[in-house]
Amino acid sequence: MSGEQDEWRDNPDNPDSRDNRGKREEHETYGSRAGGVAVHGGGDGGGEGAGDGDSDGVRGTARGSAPVPLSVLDLVTVGAGGTASGAVRTAVDLVRTAERRGFHRYWVAEHHSMPGVASSSPAVLLAHLAAHTDRIRLGSGGVMLPNHAPLVIAEQFGTLEAMAPGRIDLGLGRAPGTDGATAAALRRTDRLREGAEEFPEQLAELTRFLDDSFPDGHPYAAIHAVPGPVQATAPGGVQSAHRPPLWLLGSSGFSARLAGSLGLPFAFAHHFSAANTLPALDLYRASFRPSAALSEPYALIGVAALAAEDEREARRQVMTGALSMLRLRTGRPGLIPTPEEAEAHRFGEAERGFVNSWLGNVVHGTPDAVRQGLDDLAKRTGADELMITANAHGGGARLRSYDLIADAYGM
Repeated sequence: MSGEQDEWRDNPDNPDSRDNRGKREEHETYGSRAGGVAVHGGGDGGGEGAGDGDSDGVRGTARGSAPVPLSVLDLVTVGAGGTASGAVRTAVDLVRTAERRGFHRYWVAEHHSMPGVASSSPAVLLAHLAAHTDRIRLGSGGVMLPNHAPLVIAEQFGTLEAMAPGRIDLGLGRAPGTDGATAAALRRTDRLREGAEEFPEQLAELTRFLDDSFPDGHPYAAIHAVPGPVQATAPGGVQSAHRPPLWLLGSSGFSARLAGSLGLPFAFAHHFSAANTLPALDLYRASFRPSAALSEPYALIGVAALAAEDEREARRQVMTGALSMLRLRTGRPGLIPTPEEAEAHRFGEAERGFVNSWLGNVVHGTPDAVRQGLDDLAKRTGADELMITANAHGGGARLRSYDLIADAYGM
């Protein structure tokens, strides 16, 4: 779901990456290596503020005339002329708006060394957002597991669960969320491909820390992630705490197959990997095995969408995101440009082709047009939930877009 980065071209999660051509069958066998992952149910959703229809901590309820539950993905972008502090204040405004208008969940991404993004530490941001909300689910879209020690993630999200019981989602990805040099600095190693290939083992370790379930004799058997189950038993032996539901994120078949085989909910990055959406969702559903977490598959897709009062203004706003992505793809990342800067940019022929292709995957226009686009996408993919990310320079345009979409559905 972490989306404003060309991380998939050389990413082990991309079946067409340079490293993976000719290796797909080897990668497809990794699901069997995750046999040590014991998938238990997440939070039961019964805590204060749990959303309607959220009995398993995953499934939501569609509001108004929306075809499925609608949610929000926020990269906490920093526009030209803005600051990180301003971006975080906008995130608070956005999450409050999302909660007030009936969006089901609000996720933040993990990106590093990107001037236009202030979302590098999901757990820290989520703690801040939890303090400003009461009901909406909050989560990571996602934490890049190979960048972190599983014990650290278990304790960070155990802390979040203690702060906002029954409202926390732990979305996990295999991508670095950055370039290779920054990933090496994060991980203190240059073994980047090996780190991603070890994802099933890292996931198994994280799950055991979250559940406090290492077997006797294991080197970690005496280690307890805190806050966690070791602190959660009330008098009489009743479990008093929830465990955040685990989600797997991805943009290709590997994560889809792994999520299905483990009986986990799956979030697919349609907003920057649209060509892989249907094959990945088909593979997830075909691979699904019921678990304590889910009895049936549950697939969320991320979609870029922006509504404005008229088509011209909507295109004017989404062009800022398109120019930002163009610069990122050509090695010139920066702050999100203003609409005026995007209008003044002189696009070459190849650049124009890229922008047109990019905009073809962004649902934008009037509220009615965006509603129709989202309806069509939900019907075509069979997605159980749509998570909307708004590509625009300013917080005002993004806030207005979510309000207009909610209005269009009578939420």
